[in-house]
Amino acid sequence: MCGSRLTGITTMMRSILIAAVMGVMTAVVAAYLLTTSGRHDQVRAARGDGAKSEAALAVDAWPICSTMGSMVETADWAVLDPDFAAGKRAIVASEWNEAIKALISAALRDARNADIQNYLGYAYRRLRQFDPAIRHYQQALALNPRHRSAHEHLGEAYLTQGDPAKANEHLAALERICLIQCNEYDDLKRIIATYDKVAKR
Repeated sequence: MCGSRLTGITTMMRSILIAAVMGVMTAVVAAYLLTTSGRHDQVRAARGDGAKSEAALAVDAWPICSTMGSMVETADWAVLDPDFAAGKRAIVASEWNEAIKALISAALRDARNADIQNYLGYAYRRLRQFDPAIRHYQQALALNPRHRSAHEHLGEAYLTQGDPAKANEHLAALERICLIQCNEYDDLKRIIATYDKVAKR
């Protein structure tokens, strides 16, 4: 009798936990959809003369990555390298130079970490320093050729520089990597499509 009661309580606790997790996931998806639709409306409202350089400027005005802006500090950050954690916090706070400083220190201790290289690329790109940004994204992909976020970010960086052919190479790579639907593929595909519309005006 006591054993079946404990089993019932355990099952109930699991159900409550699953419901809470599903509620949080639903809220995150809703917030993402609400913020990205507004951004894309702003891009559609922009006018241009059809030149690739204007399309690149339009792309440059977009938030660089929807997933990077949604980072929040979680318990798993406590087990990270302190410089890596400081770099991620600086990215959340849009303190790009501080992020670079901390992430470079983390990279010195963990030279084979593709995530650190990806974050470095992101921070440099926010400072409009495209050469080091691209170099760090490429390093992330050299360490992990299946790094979805690095493919997305590198594709976006190429669009910013007016090179949609290279951006499409990374979209094709994401299509091969993502066996099921993934945000990185969807985001890059949507941004390339918008870039193409602006460039054709």
